[in-house]
Amino acid sequence: MKLFEILPILEELAPLAYAEDFDNVGLLVGNPNETINGILVCHDALENVVDEAVSKKCNLIVCFHPILFSGLKKITGKNYVERAIVKAIKNDIAIYAVHTALDNHQKGVNKIFCDALGLTNTKILIPKENYIKKLVTYTIPENATSLRDTLFEAGAGKIGNYEDCSFNSQGIGTYLGNENSNPEIGERFEFVENKEIKIEVTFEKHLESKILKALFKNHVYEEVAYEIYALTNKHQNIGLGMIGEFPEAMNEKQFLSLVKNKMQSGGIRHSAFLNKEIKKVAVLGGSGSFAIKAALQAGADAFLTSDLKYHQFYEAEGKLLLADIGHFESERYTKNYIVDYLKEKITNFAVVLSEENTNPVQYF
Repeated sequence: MKLFEILPILEELAPLAYAEDFDNVGLLVGNPNETINGILVCHDALENVVDEAVSKKCNLIVCFHPILFSGLKKITGKNYVERAIVKAIKNDIAIYAVHTALDNHQKGVNKIFCDALGLTNTKILIPKENYIKKLVTYTIPENATSLRDTLFEAGAGKIGNYEDCSFNSQGIGTYLGNENSNPEIGERFEFVENKEIKIEVTFEKHLESKILKALFKNHVYEEVAYEIYALTNKHQNIGLGMIGEFPEAMNEKQFLSLVKNKMQSGGIRHSAFLNKEIKKVAVLGGSGSFAIKAALQAGADAFLTSDLKYHQFYEAEGKLLLADIGHFESERYTKNYIVDYLKEKITNFAVVLSEENTNPVQYF
């Protein structure tokens, strides 16, 4: 199987368009035309993981964190990043990273986090903004249903738990063709007034080219009238963090004990106990201090994340329990999810879970 055949499967798992602007996701090392014999899935594509890939005859590493985060001007092997890249290239091993593309996915990192804790009724904590666009187009009634259906097939019209959403209104369209025109209705130089249907659908912005291709291919008019608007709506199914509820409330010590056990944390730093029951919990895998305010606004009893600094614990404001469970720990089960996904999609060669522990933080 060629690498370029696997890339769409990885993009379906974690659409690159979902990633944050600062991130570096997708294919980091490798030739898309290479034949892939096996995939190793890991958290961090370090040098020892590349060695593991060689020993297990895997020539594609799918990692969560990108080993290449910022640009390299030289590759001399002077640090852990360069050594991993040099070894991967020497051994013809491709590297692909998912990171925030999977962080922002509705079924990604934070849903995995919630599921590990047993949280239900989950929803995105910080929905992605400026990600939705609207297409408006006009066609004759006879073309409206088939055109609308092709736009739906291209990915338009999805709102929350609903698909095939559109708004349709009737009106009168007018046009006058010149000597080069070939009108569907009427003749050249004829002023035409005709009944038309106005179709309005929303779509995720990364689908724009696909939506327009469907529009132009299936519209009956020689010249297609359309408008695209950028919306300020929030996308409720894409974004960072997640919030959910336990079936039954528990006290703070019971809660932290459960978290420590489920996430296998070596230690939990937390804000002062408030002597309140914990039922509604916000989570954000990885570094999530920026989401403390969002957790407060969402009415969370507790917020779980990592990499909190001293003064950030004050931001709990005596209103929620703030806990730092460790960066690696908060993303612990992500690689297992990726393996399960790829094994279901690719059955003609091995997809292997890395056995290397790449957590750089140790506990004494």
